[in-house]
Amino acid sequence: MSSDTVAGIARRFQTEPAREVTVVNESARYIKIVEWSAEDHCFVGQCPGVVGPCCHGDDETEVYTELCQIVEEWIQTLQRDGKSLPPPTAGQNVAQRIS
Repeated sequence: MSSDTVAGIARRFQTEPAREVTVVNESARYIKIVEWSAEDHCFVGQCPGVVGPCCHGDDETEVYTELCQIVEEWIQTLQRDGKSLPPPTAGQNVAQRIS
């Protein structure tokens, strides 16, 4: 999936109302994507609307774990700096939109 496609999906999420989603922590409100990059020969993680491609590695699970930590740190930084969080992307029927 290209970054243009991911950005387009993120924009669509921001214009539609979110469904009610029960979350354990703030980072759970955001879709996290880990995909194989043929160009980089590794898995790459990103969180559309929060942070672009930001971590990579050979193990998909490890990349996802690292991505979750990065997103949580971004959220904590925004909150500490008194900035608004981006609109949530979870609960937006992502699978239906990209299939």
